[in-house]
Amino acid sequence: MKQLFDFIPLIVFFSAYKMYDIYVGTAVLIIVTVVQYGLTLLISKRLEKAQWVTVIAVLLFGGVTLALRDETFLKWKAPIVNWLFASVFLASQFIGDKSLVERVMGGSIDLPQQIWTRLNISWVLFFLITGSANYYVAFNHHEYWVDFKVFGSLGITLIFMIFQTIYLFRHIKPEPQDDLQES
Repeated sequence: MKQLFDFIPLIVFFSAYKMYDIYVGTAVLIIVTVVQYGLTLLISKRLEKAQWVTVIAVLLFGGVTLALRDETFLKWKAPIVNWLFASVFLASQFIGDKSLVERVMGGSIDLPQQIWTRLNISWVLFFLITGSANYYVAFNHHEYWVDFKVFGSLGITLIFMIFQTIYLFRHIKPEPQDDLQES
């Protein structure tokens, strides 16, 4: 559900872009991102590292786009952020005793180490593919870039989450039940 929540600024950006232009859309993206994550910070007293990366990237790439009136900078945001996340997930395979996906999900489910490794690598591949797809569309098919950014990214994310859920269900072992007999 959190992943869908994170798409709110993107959907508002898309609407403003379609109604006005890239620069109004970018300004709205910055405002909605700051408000959304600002409220999240006020309510929960913290932001996750990925949310901080998103806020900083929107402010940096969006701000430069508006300051220089050049949408190229905003086009670089999604590929760079996705590739950065891929790098962090990959690095977590070699740093520390647990991969990033195990650190995030390990408190909820118990899986063999081999499965945690596969899940972590699947996240690396997901971010590499998503970043590359965003790069390709942004710089080769400009006319579809914003549409792809919203619907393509959302679609890729939903498909990935469905496949990950199916994969996880195959490996989750049910907890043993106590056989209590009523007297």
